[in-house]
Amino acid sequence: MKQTPVIPLKWENETLILIDQRKLPLIEEYVHVTNIEQAFDAINVMVVRGAPLIGFSALYGMCLWVKNHPNFNLEELKKAGAYLNEARPTAVNLGYEIKRVIELAESYYNEKKSFDGFYKKLQDFSAKQIEDIYEHNLHMAKLAEKELEERVGPGPYRLITLCNTGFLACGPLGTALGVITYLHSKGKIEHVYASETRPYLQGGRLTAYELSKSNIPHSIVVEGAHSYLLRSGLVQGAFIGADRIVKNGDTANKIGSSTLAIVCKHYDVPFYVVAPSSSFDLEAETGNDIHIELRPEEEILYCAEKRIAPKESKAWNPSFDVTEASLIEATFCEKGKIKPVNKDELIKVLEK
Repeated sequence: MKQTPVIPLKWENETLILIDQRKLPLIEEYVHVTNIEQAFDAINVMVVRGAPLIGFSALYGMCLWVKNHPNFNLEELKKAGAYLNEARPTAVNLGYEIKRVIELAESYYNEKKSFDGFYKKLQDFSAKQIEDIYEHNLHMAKLAEKELEERVGPGPYRLITLCNTGFLACGPLGTALGVITYLHSKGKIEHVYASETRPYLQGGRLTAYELSKSNIPHSIVVEGAHSYLLRSGLVQGAFIGADRIVKNGDTANKIGSSTLAIVCKHYDVPFYVVAPSSSFDLEAETGNDIHIELRPEEEILYCAEKRIAPKESKAWNPSFDVTEASLIEATFCEKGKIKPVNKDELIKVLEK
């Protein structure tokens, strides 16, 4: 498959370089991150977004902390990780990767009796995770292709997706949008509907940007059009990513995902989740245990830095919602297909 000409995350000259996703698609500008505080801000204000890429940014944020604190001890490293983990509370990949850094440090110290050389070890570890995600996501795309063939037919397909789950969210190949770009490479995409995704417009700005880069025919639709779109028979399947999947299969994703799932269920359109195992949180039993991030109200009250609401108005801005497992046709991760989506099947697949 052809690689994207835009690289959303790079590690060069001991600097984390991130494309500023707030300015896409009109401006392709990079932010240079040289310490953990800048990594925190980049994640928090959404210079970088997308659960897997947030995790990778955390890995390199921890690399930068280790570089800038050469005489650190394990407790100091844990405090740095706890600080960085507060940048975004809902995406589990952030805490997942930080936890792996701590575990790697503990193992390294037990073997070496010092942290000499750990900085290079952590850099190599971080680079390997980005290498692995391409093969993992490609495997998920192939699982989804087989599922679509069995459920819908041979294609080409008319699909809908919400928010952004492509290379901007994951690196080399996306999750839900990775399925679409993979199917397009095989001539199996007729048309894609990209949900605009209010309030931050990740669909209209970022997914449409990626679809344009890949020459995939598409239309941007507002979330309010979902029911009419599906009722018209224009969509054969829906694919979303995930920021957190809990033990019973309930899934937190960008606000509007649950609404789309409910509409899909009503019109018998299969609704799929595509996410790496790092997005699973088996310590949480149901979606009720997921902390939903409330983002600044300015994201709704303003557009392109111009206020569009009355000055007296307030806004309520949950960034995510929870889709119940009963609404999900199947969930794909690099370890396999979870279908039906329930606790027993989920654990069986993840334990492979």
